[in-house]
Amino acid sequence: MSNYQIKEIKSDRIGDKYFEIQHESGLKIFLYPKENNNSTYAVFGTKYGSIDMCFQSSEDSEVQKVPAGIAHYLEHKLFESEDGDAFTRYAKTGVSANAYTSFDATCYLFSGSDNIYEALEILLDFVQSPYFTEQTVQKEQGIIGQEIRMYDDDPQWRVLFNLLGALYQKHPVKTDIAGTVESIAKITPELLYKCYHTFYNLNNMALAVAGNIDVDRVLQLCDKMLKPSKPIQVDRIFEEEPQAIVQDRVEQKLSVAVPLFELGFKEKAGKTRLSSKEVAETEILLNAIASDASPLFRRLLDAGLVNETSFSYEYFEGPGYASVIFSGESKDPDKVADEIKKELAAVRQNGLNRDAFERSRKAVYGRIVSSFNSVDYLANALVADAFAERSLFDYLNAVASADLESVQNRLKTQLLPEYSALSIIKPAE
Repeated sequence: MSNYQIKEIKSDRIGDKYFEIQHESGLKIFLYPKENNNSTYAVFGTKYGSIDMCFQSSEDSEVQKVPAGIAHYLEHKLFESEDGDAFTRYAKTGVSANAYTSFDATCYLFSGSDNIYEALEILLDFVQSPYFTEQTVQKEQGIIGQEIRMYDDDPQWRVLFNLLGALYQKHPVKTDIAGTVESIAKITPELLYKCYHTFYNLNNMALAVAGNIDVDRVLQLCDKMLKPSKPIQVDRIFEEEPQAIVQDRVEQKLSVAVPLFELGFKEKAGKTRLSSKEVAETEILLNAIASDASPLFRRLLDAGLVNETSFSYEYFEGPGYASVIFSGESKDPDKVADEIKKELAAVRQNGLNRDAFERSRKAVYGRIVSSFNSVDYLANALVADAFAERSLFDYLNAVASADLESVQNRLKTQLLPEYSALSIIKPAE
């Protein structure tokens, strides 16, 4: 057994535990054994997403600027090797494999109930073995170009990016994750290797495996497969984002039966992410204001302004950006936006009802506890929390111990109408 620090992290509240290992290769590993679970889910991720277009590592003499869409492009290319592709290798194990690029991370994952250790070996191997040539990079430009054009006509995608373009002046979160046909045309094998060696350094990555696993066996496999990385620091560079929004309303016509809307409220955000406590308080506040048990939702439903299934809210935050977003389908999106703003004004003036606060705190707590039965939730959350410098059980504790006053205080910096924008997709004529 290699020599590394292994920490057991326990929750007295739910009686679960997981292990956090700082591996000598530089990789942070999270193992969450759930003996009674039939399936296992693994995520190998890097803290590198679509917003990381301007950066300087401790190895660089100057700031690097790269084309939009390169993180997503790299994710596609990494499955290929000289000997074929990773999906072909996975097919022999029977697991289901995938990958995704978000604004601030790229993750490779698989789930299954058999041949888990073989699948894990494939995952650790191909993510550490980049292979890019002029020919394969050019071939991918056509494939990703088609994907970009497809997203240009996707109403759900457009309603979000139109909103982000209305809220953000400078921050790259307003740029499509896949980039543009023009930006991906500038991607070369050299640029891909540059970004790979900067961000796919094991010190910038995390591995989480949750489910029916033998901890020692996973660690032995990590000892065998992980290639030590030289520790490097990466400074992600963003232009200062003004507090003001770009415009308060944006509309587009696409092929939809009923108009789609997203109403976003921008707030100040720094490079350091919010604490578990702040995120927990926001979640409770949003649940009290807009969950399907809230007076606002009942009013919107009774007036026929939203339907049972489509109305939702989320706290959308990451490095340098944070917004609350309400979304749904409505025949009158402007009226829905007005009703939401009226409700916020009333809560600001009268405060949250204590009973509503308690119900919401319990509802959010219950939702989190039930997600601890899901191995995919656990593995994805462990990696996301590692990159945000938060911890899984801290969030649970923060929800359990939240108080009414702190939750109401979130309204001083959040959900301010002067920093809101409404994005609407209307049916094409």
